[in-house]
Amino acid sequence: MLLTLIKPTSGSINIFEKNLATHRKEILQQIGAVIEKPDLYKYLTAYQNLSIFAKISGVKATKDLLMKQLDVVGLAERAHSKVKTFSQGMKQRLGIAVALVHNPNLIILDEPTNGLDPQGIADIRKLITQLSKDQGKTILVSSHLLSEIELIANRIIIIDKGTKVVEGNAAELLDPAKTIVQVETVDISGAKQKLLQTTWATNILQSTNNLRFQMNKADIPLLTKQLVDLGIDVLSIQPRHSLEDYFLSLTTQHNHVDTVAN
Repeated sequence: MLLTLIKPTSGSINIFEKNLATHRKEILQQIGAVIEKPDLYKYLTAYQNLSIFAKISGVKATKDLLMKQLDVVGLAERAHSKVKTFSQGMKQRLGIAVALVHNPNLIILDEPTNGLDPQGIADIRKLITQLSKDQGKTILVSSHLLSEIELIANRIIIIDKGTKVVEGNAAELLDPAKTIVQVETVDISGAKQKLLQTTWATNILQSTNNLRFQMNKADIPLLTKQLVDLGIDVLSIQPRHSLEDYFLSLTTQHNHVDTVAN
């Protein structure tokens, strides 16, 4: 919908403080995108692909400019190699170069690390961070790989079943004061009943098959002492403080996570 590939069933979209329906061309000229896997001419070289897409975008690109773009995505040395010889990660980086060729203000990446090996994922992560921090680009990343999103995003939107569940700065959402602590015990029901009579009652999260708390990580020793004092047989205490844990604490199943690195 942001790229006008499909129409929204209701509502409106504003980008750069302008309505997308009435300022479509003006807005799209400032956006670059890669939807899952980039469509490239495999029988042409990286340089030739970039040159063609530059012309389509109306950019009068010099050789120096095209080579600079390839250098940004780490493909300068393979500029004259045919795309059919590239790994999936290299194709993904070339796709990002194509999205950047007209120097957009906003870049939309849909599942940019999907199907990549660990090195390819690391390369894309480094590139996204570089574009955001060094070039000041706003990057909207849609992904299910929460561990990767946690490493690159500074603002997060979690969507569950098509509805926004939460939105905010990553540092705030992953605040140590909101650490999820999972306690494994012999008698979960009995332990919960005892804890409901203490000040820890307000920290207990709703759950039927385990005992979980949302609390400040620094208070874990106090919780441990309380459990022992109450005679609760503890098998393990696991502090969980990651985007994946936060996501699972808010939703019943994985659906979709959209993030923005800026």
